[in-house]
Amino acid sequence: MKCKWNRQWALALALALGLAAAASARADAAGSLSLYTPYPAITVTPGESIQYSIDVINNGSAIESAELEVEHLPAKWEAEITADGWSVQTISVKPNDSRSVTLQVDVPLDVNKGTYRFELSAKGKAVLPLTVNVSQQGSFKTELISEQPNMEGPADSQFQYSATLRNRTAQKQLYSLTAQAPEGWDVQFKADGKAVTSVQVDANGSKDIVVEIRPPKKVKSGSYKFPVKAATSSTFAQMELEAVITGTYGLEVGTPTGLLSTDVTAGGTRTLQLQVSNTGTADLRNVELSASTPVNWEVTFEPKRIDKLAAGQKADVTATIKADSKAIAGDYVVDVSATAPEAAADAEFRVAVETSVLWGWLGVLVILAVAGGVVYLFRTYGRR
Repeated sequence: MKCKWNRQWALALALALGLAAAASARADAAGSLSLYTPYPAITVTPGESIQYSIDVINNGSAIESAELEVEHLPAKWEAEITADGWSVQTISVKPNDSRSVTLQVDVPLDVNKGTYRFELSAKGKAVLPLTVNVSQQGSFKTELISEQPNMEGPADSQFQYSATLRNRTAQKQLYSLTAQAPEGWDVQFKADGKAVTSVQVDANGSKDIVVEIRPPKKVKSGSYKFPVKAATSSTFAQMELEAVITGTYGLEVGTPTGLLSTDVTAGGTRTLQLQVSNTGTADLRNVELSASTPVNWEVTFEPKRIDKLAAGQKADVTATIKADSKAIAGDYVVDVSATAPEAAADAEFRVAVETSVLWGWLGVLVILAVAGGVVYLFRTYGRR
């Protein structure tokens, strides 16, 4: 009886030891495989593609095989495991060796800002926790922005705005480019140095665009706005550009009749009625009058300065020309200038100098005296 019990105890002990050894072997096998990546937690922006380098390490004494799978991946996220250019589902690793795989995780564009967690699993043998922090709120739209949407200049300026078109969608898009401009204004789009009416932008890509705006010649000073739009059948974006016209500047100097000639006697004076015109679209201030004359001539103006000359307006100025007393008969040139900080103009006047009437009469008297002397001499000495 005692022998029987001993045999039963021996069998039970052997069975227990066998089970323990098997369990230990399974535990060793399960714990021999591990997964490693140097960056298990990273921060990205919406739409980025993450490339994880994963080492599958076998610390055991036998070949280990395991099925690889990404678990708990957030909705709309995509993942793929590759090695040596192949898509991989199962991997085998030699004893005391390791193999590398690449885990690509695509973060969608339309994703909320926050922290996301998922795992790479070697099913039943190892788990690698991964964390992705999305740094900003994602979107599924188009963006059109300009860092300098407002510019200022005179009416003859060409305004150039630099803009960036961003495609925040998951597909390549062909955008048509349009602008609403007042009548007479010219708006052109340029991309890659060429004039365009549409541009193609890759998914989650961007394109630099130049918007050139030219005002009409007779544009009035003021602020002008231009809505600009980039659109496809499914998405669009728009922005507003502004051009501030300060006006054109122009001056003219002349006379009411258009006549630019006169005459004066040597040493005498002549008064001219001048007309100074603002031919631009912006007001002019502090318009100064001056003249360039022959030596010893003088020109004075009344008024000498025009404080303000409105756009399209004219101002009357009286110019008094005084000729040199020793000027001989002939034509002389007097240049009259009108100068403002923003514009200038001049006119050339031809002035004919005539000898004085007094000198003419003196000449006549001299001639008469000489003639009288000759007559006297003939009468007195001719009879002899």
